[in-house]
Amino acid sequence: MQSPLVITGMGMISPLGCGVKASWERLLAGRSGISPITRIDTGELPVKVAGSVPGIEDDPEAGLDPDRVLDAKERRKLELFSLYAMAAAEEALTQANWFPESDEDRLATATIIGSGIGGFPTITQAQNTLTTRGHRRLSPFTVPAFLANLAAGNVSIRYGLRGPIGCPVTACAAGVQSIGDGMRIIRSGEAEVALVGGAEACIDPLSLASFHAMKALSTEQDDPSKASRPFDQGRNGFVMGEGAGLLVIETLAHAEARGATPLAILSGYGTSADAHHITAGPEDGGGAAAAIRAALRMAGLSPSDIDHINAHATSTPVGDRAEIAALRNAFGDALGGIPISATKSSTGHLLGAAGGVESIFSALAAMHDHLPPTLNLENRDEDLHDLDIVSGSAREHATQHVLCNGFGFGGVNAALIVSKV
Repeated sequence: MQSPLVITGMGMISPLGCGVKASWERLLAGRSGISPITRIDTGELPVKVAGSVPGIEDDPEAGLDPDRVLDAKERRKLELFSLYAMAAAEEALTQANWFPESDEDRLATATIIGSGIGGFPTITQAQNTLTTRGHRRLSPFTVPAFLANLAAGNVSIRYGLRGPIGCPVTACAAGVQSIGDGMRIIRSGEAEVALVGGAEACIDPLSLASFHAMKALSTEQDDPSKASRPFDQGRNGFVMGEGAGLLVIETLAHAEARGATPLAILSGYGTSADAHHITAGPEDGGGAAAAIRAALRMAGLSPSDIDHINAHATSTPVGDRAEIAALRNAFGDALGGIPISATKSSTGHLLGAAGGVESIFSALAAMHDHLPPTLNLENRDEDLHDLDIVSGSAREHATQHVLCNGFGFGGVNAALIVSKV
Protein backbone atom coordinates (compact mmCIF):
# COMPACT_ATOMS: atom_id res chain seq x y z
CA MET A 1 0.00 0.00 0.00
CA GLN A 2 1.34 3.42 -0.95
CA SER A 3 2.19 5.89 1.78
CA PRO A 4 -0.17 8.91 1.66
CA LEU A 5 1.12 12.18 0.24
CA VAL A 6 1.17 14.90 2.88
CA ILE A 7 1.82 18.62 3.19
CA THR A 8 4.62 19.42 5.64
CA GLY A 9 5.16 23.11 4.88
CA MET A 10 3.12 26.05 3.60
CA GLY A 11 4.14 29.54 2.52
CA MET A 12 2.00 32.40 1.30
CA ILE A 13 2.23 35.95 0.01
CA SER A 14 -1.26 37.29 -0.65
CA PRO A 15 -3.30 40.49 -0.86
CA LEU A 16 -4.42 39.72 2.70
CA GLY A 17 -0.86 39.83 3.99
CA CYS A 18 2.44 38.01 4.02
CA GLY A 19 2.56 34.67 5.75
CA VAL A 20 0.04 31.87 6.10
CA LYS A 21 -1.06 32.80 9.62
CA ALA A 22 -1.86 36.45 8.85
CA SER A 23 -3.63 35.66 5.59
CA TRP A 24 -5.74 32.91 7.16
CA GLU A 25 -6.74 34.95 10.20
CA ARG A 26 -7.74 37.91 8.02
CA LEU A 27 -9.62 35.64 5.64
CA LEU A 28 -11.66 34.14 8.49
CA ALA A 29 -12.29 37.62 9.89
CA GLY A 30 -13.90 38.67 6.62
CA ARG A 31 -11.20 41.16 5.69
CA SER A 32 -10.74 42.20 2.07
CA GLY A 33 -7.32 42.46 0.47
CA ILE A 34 -8.61 44.53 -2.43
CA SER A 35 -7.63 48.20 -2.57
CA PRO A 36 -7.07 51.08 -5.03
CA ILE A 37 -4.18 50.53 -7.43
CA THR A 38 -1.28 52.78 -6.46
CA ARG A 39 1.79 51.00 -7.87
CA ILE A 40 1.05 52.07 -11.42
CA ASP A 41 -0.78 54.91 -13.12
CA THR A 42 -4.00 53.45 -14.52
CA GLY A 43 -4.62 56.64 -16.50
CA GLU A 44 -7.91 56.55 -18.37
CA LEU A 45 -8.34 52.82 -17.77
CA PRO A 46 -11.56 52.24 -15.85
CA VAL A 47 -9.95 49.44 -13.81
CA LYS A 48 -8.86 51.09 -10.57
CA VAL A 49 -8.72 48.34 -7.94
CA ALA A 50 -6.71 45.16 -7.43
CA GLY A 51 -5.66 42.62 -4.85
CA SER A 52 -2.16 44.01 -4.33
CA VAL A 53 0.32 42.50 -1.89
CA PRO A 54 0.68 45.04 0.93
CA GLY A 55 4.09 46.55 1.62
CA ILE A 56 5.63 46.79 5.06
CA GLU A 57 5.18 50.58 4.98
CA ASP A 58 1.39 50.22 4.65
CA ASP A 59 0.98 47.10 6.78
CA PRO A 60 3.62 46.88 9.53
CA GLU A 61 2.01 43.71 10.90
CA ALA A 62 1.95 41.61 7.74
CA GLY A 63 3.30 43.63 4.82
CA LEU A 64 6.06 42.41 2.56
CA ASP A 65 9.55 43.70 3.34
CA PRO A 66 11.54 43.03 0.12
CA ASP A 67 14.84 43.61 1.94
CA ARG A 68 14.16 40.54 4.05
CA VAL A 69 13.85 38.42 0.91
CA LEU A 70 16.69 39.76 -1.26
CA ASP A 71 18.98 42.75 -1.30
CA ALA A 72 18.23 45.58 -3.72
CA LYS A 73 20.98 44.58 -6.18
CA GLU A 74 19.63 41.04 -6.55
CA ARG A 75 16.03 42.24 -6.80
CA ARG A 76 16.88 44.22 -9.93
CA LYS A 77 17.58 40.92 -11.70
CA LEU A 78 14.17 39.39 -11.23
CA GLU A 79 10.47 40.12 -11.56
CA LEU A 80 8.02 40.55 -8.71
CA PHE A 81 6.42 37.13 -9.17
CA SER A 82 9.81 35.52 -8.52
CA LEU A 83 10.27 37.64 -5.39
CA TYR A 84 6.88 36.51 -4.11
CA ALA A 85 7.79 32.89 -4.83
CA MET A 86 11.07 33.21 -2.96
CA ALA A 87 9.34 34.71 0.08
CA ALA A 88 6.69 31.98 0.10
CA ALA A 89 9.33 29.28 -0.41
CA GLU A 90 11.28 30.43 2.63
CA GLU A 91 8.18 30.17 4.82
CA ALA A 92 7.18 26.77 3.45
CA LEU A 93 10.65 25.23 3.66
CA THR A 94 11.14 26.61 7.17
CA GLN A 95 7.91 25.07 8.42
CA ALA A 96 8.80 21.76 6.76
CA ASN A 97 12.38 22.04 8.06
CA TRP A 98 13.63 20.94 4.67
CA PHE A 99 16.90 22.55 3.66
CA PRO A 100 18.70 19.64 1.97
CA GLU A 101 22.47 19.66 2.17
CA SER A 102 23.50 16.29 0.75
CA ASP A 103 23.60 15.66 -3.01
CA GLU A 104 21.16 12.81 -2.51
CA ASP A 105 18.53 14.99 -0.82
CA ARG A 106 19.01 17.88 -3.22
CA LEU A 107 18.55 15.59 -6.22
CA ALA A 108 15.46 14.16 -4.55
CA THR A 109 13.74 17.56 -4.25
CA ALA A 110 11.54 18.82 -7.08
CA THR A 111 10.56 22.46 -7.67
CA ILE A 112 7.30 22.95 -9.57
CA ILE A 113 5.98 26.54 -9.51
CA GLY A 114 3.35 27.52 -12.06
CA SER A 115 2.42 30.94 -13.37
CA GLY A 116 -0.22 32.20 -15.73
CA ILE A 117 1.66 35.18 -17.18
CA GLY A 118 5.07 35.21 -15.49
CA GLY A 119 7.02 38.45 -15.76
CA PHE A 120 4.54 40.24 -18.00
CA PRO A 121 5.35 43.72 -16.59
CA THR A 122 8.99 43.27 -17.61
CA ILE A 123 7.91 42.60 -21.18
CA THR A 124 5.75 45.71 -21.37
CA GLN A 125 8.43 47.87 -19.77
CA ALA A 126 11.11 46.48 -22.07
CA GLN A 127 9.00 47.22 -25.13
CA ASN A 128 8.55 50.80 -23.92
CA THR A 129 12.30 51.14 -23.36
CA LEU A 130 13.03 49.74 -26.83
CA THR A 131 10.58 52.15 -28.45
CA THR A 132 11.60 55.29 -26.57
CA ARG A 133 15.29 54.79 -25.77
CA GLY A 134 16.61 52.11 -28.12
CA HIS A 135 17.92 48.56 -27.80
CA ARG A 136 21.14 49.59 -26.05
CA ARG A 137 19.12 50.60 -22.98
CA LEU A 138 17.60 47.17 -22.45
CA SER A 139 18.71 45.30 -19.34
CA PRO A 140 20.57 42.00 -19.87
CA PHE A 141 18.24 40.59 -17.22
CA THR A 142 15.10 41.25 -19.28
CA VAL A 143 14.67 37.68 -20.51
CA PRO A 144 15.58 35.93 -17.23
CA ALA A 145 13.14 38.24 -15.43
CA PHE A 146 10.10 37.59 -17.59
CA LEU A 147 10.41 33.84 -18.25
CA ALA A 148 7.57 32.14 -16.36
CA ASN A 149 9.78 29.27 -15.18
CA LEU A 150 12.17 31.63 -13.41
CA ALA A 151 10.15 31.61 -10.17
CA ALA A 152 10.99 27.91 -9.95
CA GLY A 153 14.48 28.57 -11.27
CA ASN A 154 15.33 31.27 -8.74
CA VAL A 155 13.98 29.21 -5.84
CA SER A 156 15.85 26.08 -6.88
CA ILE A 157 19.09 28.03 -7.27
CA ARG A 158 18.72 29.70 -3.89
CA TYR A 159 18.23 26.41 -2.04
CA GLY A 160 20.23 24.08 -4.27
CA LEU A 161 17.19 21.95 -5.19
CA ARG A 162 18.48 19.79 -8.04
CA GLY A 163 15.58 17.43 -8.65
CA PRO A 164 12.94 17.80 -11.38
CA ILE A 165 11.97 21.39 -12.06
CA GLY A 166 8.89 22.63 -13.89
CA CYS A 167 6.39 25.40 -14.49
CA PRO A 168 2.89 24.71 -15.79
CA VAL A 169 1.82 27.83 -17.68
CA THR A 170 -1.82 26.84 -17.81
CA ALA A 171 -3.58 30.11 -17.06
CA CYS A 172 -5.65 30.03 -13.88
CA ALA A 173 -5.23 26.28 -13.36
CA ALA A 174 -1.43 26.53 -13.12
CA GLY A 175 -1.21 26.52 -9.32
CA VAL A 176 -3.35 23.40 -8.88
CA GLN A 177 -1.66 21.64 -11.80
CA SER A 178 1.73 22.34 -10.24
CA ILE A 179 0.62 20.50 -7.13
CA GLY A 180 -0.70 17.63 -9.23
CA ASP A 181 2.57 17.45 -11.17
CA GLY A 182 4.49 17.31 -7.90
CA MET A 183 2.27 14.49 -6.67
CA ARG A 184 2.97 12.50 -9.83
CA ILE A 185 6.71 13.11 -9.65
CA ILE A 186 6.85 11.76 -6.12
CA ARG A 187 4.66 8.77 -7.00
CA SER A 188 6.88 7.97 -10.00
CA GLY A 189 9.95 7.89 -7.77
CA GLU A 190 11.64 10.84 -9.50
CA ALA A 191 11.69 12.81 -6.25
CA GLU A 192 10.96 12.31 -2.57
CA VAL A 193 10.02 15.92 -1.73
CA ALA A 194 8.48 18.62 -3.92
CA LEU A 195 8.02 22.35 -3.48
CA VAL A 196 4.88 23.12 -5.45
CA GLY A 197 2.35 25.89 -6.10
CA GLY A 198 2.08 29.10 -8.07
CA ALA A 199 3.26 32.71 -8.27
CA GLU A 200 1.88 35.74 -10.10
CA ALA A 201 2.38 39.51 -10.25
CA CYS A 202 0.78 41.15 -13.27
CA ILE A 203 -0.91 44.29 -11.99
CA ASP A 204 0.28 46.07 -15.10
CA PRO A 205 -1.40 48.58 -17.46
CA LEU A 206 -1.29 46.26 -20.47
CA SER A 207 -2.54 43.16 -18.65
CA LEU A 208 -5.33 45.17 -17.01
CA ALA A 209 -6.28 46.79 -20.30
CA SER A 210 -6.22 43.44 -22.11
CA PHE A 211 -8.50 41.73 -19.60
CA HIS A 212 -10.71 44.81 -19.62
CA ALA A 213 -11.00 44.54 -23.40
CA MET A 214 -12.52 41.11 -22.81
CA LYS A 215 -14.98 42.70 -20.36
CA ALA A 216 -13.53 40.36 -17.72
CA LEU A 217 -12.41 42.84 -15.02
CA SER A 218 -14.49 44.65 -12.43
CA THR A 219 -14.73 48.42 -12.89
CA GLU A 220 -15.83 49.06 -9.30
CA GLN A 221 -14.25 52.26 -7.99
CA ASP A 222 -16.32 53.53 -5.07
CA ASP A 223 -15.67 50.65 -2.65
CA PRO A 224 -12.79 48.31 -3.55
CA SER A 225 -13.81 45.79 -0.88
CA LYS A 226 -17.09 45.24 -2.75
CA ALA A 227 -15.49 44.69 -6.17
CA SER A 228 -15.10 40.90 -6.00
CA ARG A 229 -18.58 39.36 -5.75
CA PRO A 230 -18.60 35.65 -6.69
CA PHE A 231 -22.08 34.21 -7.24
CA ASP A 232 -23.70 37.62 -6.66
CA GLN A 233 -26.00 39.12 -9.30
CA GLY A 234 -24.28 42.50 -8.85
CA ARG A 235 -20.83 41.31 -9.96
CA ASN A 236 -19.25 42.90 -13.01
CA GLY A 237 -15.99 40.99 -13.43
CA PHE A 238 -13.03 39.62 -11.52
CA VAL A 239 -10.44 41.63 -9.60
CA MET A 240 -6.79 41.14 -10.54
CA GLY A 241 -4.76 39.77 -7.63
CA GLU A 242 -1.14 38.82 -7.04
CA GLY A 243 0.98 36.73 -4.71
CA ALA A 244 2.32 33.21 -4.25
CA GLY A 245 1.26 30.04 -2.49
CA LEU A 246 3.74 27.18 -2.10
CA LEU A 247 3.57 23.79 -0.41
CA VAL A 248 6.21 21.28 0.61
CA ILE A 249 4.83 17.82 -0.10
CA GLU A 250 6.21 14.32 0.48
CA THR A 251 5.02 10.87 1.47
CA LEU A 252 3.93 10.35 5.06
CA ALA A 253 6.62 7.70 5.42
CA HIS A 254 9.33 10.12 4.32
CA ALA A 255 8.00 12.83 6.62
CA GLU A 256 7.88 10.52 9.63
CA ALA A 257 11.36 9.15 8.92
CA ARG A 258 12.86 12.63 9.16
CA GLY A 259 10.66 13.80 12.03
CA ALA A 260 8.51 16.25 10.06
CA THR A 261 4.94 17.06 11.06
CA PRO A 262 2.25 16.21 8.48
CA LEU A 263 -0.24 19.07 8.23
CA ALA A 264 -2.77 17.66 5.78
CA ILE A 265 -3.12 14.88 3.22
CA LEU A 266 -3.25 15.32 -0.55
CA SER A 267 -5.86 12.66 -1.24
CA GLY A 268 -6.76 13.15 -4.87
CA TYR A 269 -6.01 15.09 -8.02
CA GLY A 270 -7.57 15.22 -11.45
CA THR A 271 -7.14 17.27 -14.59
CA SER A 272 -8.91 17.45 -17.94
CA ALA A 273 -9.52 19.57 -21.04
CA ASP A 274 -12.84 21.02 -22.17
CA ALA A 275 -11.82 20.89 -25.86
CA HIS A 276 -14.62 23.39 -26.34
CA HIS A 277 -13.71 27.12 -26.42
CA ILE A 278 -10.69 29.31 -25.67
CA THR A 279 -12.30 31.15 -22.75
CA ALA A 280 -15.58 29.42 -21.83
CA GLY A 281 -16.46 25.90 -20.79
CA PRO A 282 -19.42 23.86 -22.06
CA GLU A 283 -22.78 24.70 -20.52
CA ASP A 284 -23.01 21.37 -18.70
CA GLY A 285 -19.58 21.82 -17.10
CA GLY A 286 -18.59 18.41 -18.40
CA GLY A 287 -14.86 19.09 -18.71
CA ALA A 288 -14.43 20.46 -15.20
CA ALA A 289 -16.67 17.71 -13.83
CA ALA A 290 -14.32 15.15 -15.38
CA ALA A 291 -11.39 16.60 -13.43
CA ILE A 292 -13.41 16.54 -10.20
CA ARG A 293 -14.44 12.90 -10.78
CA ALA A 294 -10.81 11.98 -11.45
CA ALA A 295 -9.78 13.55 -8.13
CA LEU A 296 -12.55 11.64 -6.32
CA ARG A 297 -11.42 8.38 -7.93
CA MET A 298 -7.81 8.89 -6.91
CA ALA A 299 -8.92 9.67 -3.37
CA GLY A 300 -11.29 6.68 -3.26
CA LEU A 301 -14.13 8.98 -2.22
CA SER A 302 -17.74 9.47 -3.25
CA PRO A 303 -19.27 12.94 -3.76
CA SER A 304 -21.03 12.74 -0.38
CA ASP A 305 -17.66 12.34 1.36
CA ILE A 306 -16.62 15.92 0.50
CA ASP A 307 -17.23 18.25 3.44
CA HIS A 308 -16.32 21.58 1.83
CA ILE A 309 -15.63 23.09 -1.58
CA ASN A 310 -13.30 26.03 -2.15
CA ALA A 311 -14.67 27.10 -5.51
CA HIS A 312 -12.61 28.64 -8.29
CA ALA A 313 -15.39 31.29 -8.48
CA THR A 314 -13.67 34.26 -10.10
CA SER A 315 -16.68 36.65 -9.94
CA THR A 316 -17.48 36.58 -13.65
CA PRO A 317 -21.00 35.50 -14.65
CA VAL A 318 -19.77 33.06 -17.31
CA GLY A 319 -17.11 31.48 -15.09
CA ASP A 320 -19.26 31.19 -11.99
CA ARG A 321 -22.14 29.62 -13.92
CA ALA A 322 -19.82 27.13 -15.61
CA GLU A 323 -18.35 26.03 -12.29
CA ILE A 324 -21.76 25.55 -10.68
CA ALA A 325 -22.79 23.48 -13.71
CA ALA A 326 -19.65 21.37 -13.27
CA LEU A 327 -20.32 20.87 -9.56
CA ARG A 328 -23.92 19.84 -10.21
CA ASN A 329 -22.68 17.51 -12.94
CA ALA A 330 -20.12 15.85 -10.65
CA PHE A 331 -22.00 15.87 -7.33
CA GLY A 332 -25.65 15.58 -8.29
CA ASP A 333 -28.04 15.82 -5.35
CA ALA A 334 -25.11 15.63 -2.87
CA LEU A 335 -24.06 19.19 -3.77
CA GLY A 336 -26.85 20.82 -1.76
CA GLY A 337 -25.39 19.51 1.49
CA ILE A 338 -21.80 20.65 0.93
CA PRO A 339 -20.77 24.15 2.13
CA ILE A 340 -19.10 26.20 -0.62
CA SER A 341 -16.71 29.14 -0.15
CA ALA A 342 -15.33 31.57 -2.72
CA THR A 343 -12.16 33.01 -1.21
CA LYS A 344 -11.47 35.18 -4.26
CA SER A 345 -14.07 37.50 -2.76
CA SER A 346 -11.32 38.44 -0.27
CA THR A 347 -8.19 38.18 -2.41
CA GLY A 348 -9.24 38.83 -5.96
CA HIS A 349 -8.09 36.40 -8.65
CA LEU A 350 -4.39 35.56 -8.48
CA LEU A 351 -4.42 33.81 -11.88
CA GLY A 352 -1.63 31.20 -11.85
CA ALA A 353 -1.04 31.68 -8.13
CA ALA A 354 -4.70 31.18 -7.20
CA GLY A 355 -4.43 27.39 -6.94
CA GLY A 356 -1.43 27.53 -4.62
CA VAL A 357 -3.03 30.05 -2.28
CA GLU A 358 -6.45 28.41 -2.33
CA SER A 359 -5.01 24.92 -1.77
CA ILE A 360 -3.45 26.28 1.42
CA PHE A 361 -6.80 27.77 2.45
CA SER A 362 -8.37 24.37 1.76
CA ALA A 363 -5.77 22.59 3.89
CA LEU A 364 -6.33 25.05 6.73
CA ALA A 365 -10.10 24.51 6.55
CA ALA A 366 -9.53 20.78 7.04
CA MET A 367 -6.92 21.31 9.75
CA HIS A 368 -8.98 23.73 11.84
CA ASP A 369 -12.60 22.83 10.97
CA HIS A 370 -13.27 26.43 9.92
CA LEU A 371 -14.74 27.52 6.60
CA PRO A 372 -13.91 30.99 5.24
CA PRO A 373 -16.76 33.31 4.26
CA THR A 374 -17.73 34.44 0.79
CA LEU A 375 -17.81 38.24 0.93
CA ASN A 376 -20.33 40.49 -0.81
CA LEU A 377 -22.94 37.79 -1.44
CA GLU A 378 -25.97 40.03 -1.07
CA ASN A 379 -28.16 38.90 -3.96
CA ARG A 380 -27.16 35.46 -5.14
CA ASP A 381 -27.90 34.12 -8.60
CA GLU A 382 -31.43 32.79 -8.92
CA ASP A 383 -30.31 29.20 -9.52
CA LEU A 384 -28.13 29.04 -6.38
CA HIS A 385 -30.77 29.15 -3.67
CA ASP A 386 -30.60 25.39 -3.11
CA LEU A 387 -26.84 25.55 -2.39
CA ASP A 388 -25.08 26.17 0.91
CA ILE A 389 -22.71 29.05 0.18
CA VAL A 390 -20.82 30.18 3.28
CA SER A 391 -21.40 33.93 3.45
CA GLY A 392 -21.38 36.75 5.95
CA SER A 393 -18.97 35.20 8.42
CA ALA A 394 -16.72 32.17 8.86
CA ARG A 395 -18.31 28.94 9.99
CA GLU A 396 -17.16 26.15 12.29
CA HIS A 397 -17.74 22.88 10.51
CA ALA A 398 -16.32 19.37 10.98
CA THR A 399 -14.19 18.97 7.87
CA GLN A 400 -12.39 15.85 6.69
CA HIS A 401 -12.15 16.35 2.91
CA VAL A 402 -12.02 19.62 0.93
CA LEU A 403 -12.23 20.04 -2.84
CA CYS A 404 -10.26 22.91 -4.40
CA ASN A 405 -10.84 23.81 -8.06
CA GLY A 406 -8.74 25.63 -10.64
CA PHE A 407 -9.94 26.32 -14.20
CA GLY A 408 -8.20 28.28 -16.94
CA PHE A 409 -8.49 29.70 -20.44
CA GLY A 410 -7.89 27.12 -23.11
CA GLY A 411 -10.26 24.73 -21.36
CA VAL A 412 -7.81 23.48 -18.75
CA ASN A 413 -9.36 22.05 -15.57
CA ALA A 414 -7.74 20.88 -12.34
CA ALA A 415 -9.19 19.64 -9.07
CA LEU A 416 -7.45 18.79 -5.80
CA ILE A 417 -8.78 17.06 -2.68
CA VAL A 418 -7.07 17.95 0.62
CA SER A 419 -7.88 15.94 3.74
CA LYS A 420 -7.36 16.04 7.47
CA VAL A 421 -4.45 13.94 8.73
